[in-house]
Amino acid sequence: MNAQSVPLNYLPILVFGALAAAFGLGSLLVGWLVRPRRPYRAKLLPYESGSPLFMDARVQFPMRYYIIAMLFVIFDIEIVFMFPWAVVFHKLGIVGLIEMGVFIAILVVGFWYAWKKQALEWD
Repeated sequence: MNAQSVPLNYLPILVFGALAAAFGLGSLLVGWLVRPRRPYRAKLLPYESGSPLFMDARVQFPMRYYIIAMLFVIFDIEIVFMFPWAVVFHKLGIVGLIEMGVFIAILVVGFWYAWKKQALEWD
């Protein structure tokens, strides 16, 4: 491959990026041009419903919600690693099965630890 052909290979990517940026900026510009500029009094009230706030929106959530969210993300990522493994399972053989077993065992130990820690916090 010669040195001149490499930049030409990136030209469609640059054109696509420029079109995407132009579309995004154009959409923002059109929205700015056509939106109403004089909001009425009810529009400026909280939640556009006119009902006043009854408490501060910044409340502390219990830590268990964050732990559950982190567990969800971790097991979501686990599925991403399991799909390619399932595709090439027959090529990997027993070694691939053992490796996935170790991977799942590590995740189960982490899940058990988080579950025990959470159970201690709830008591």
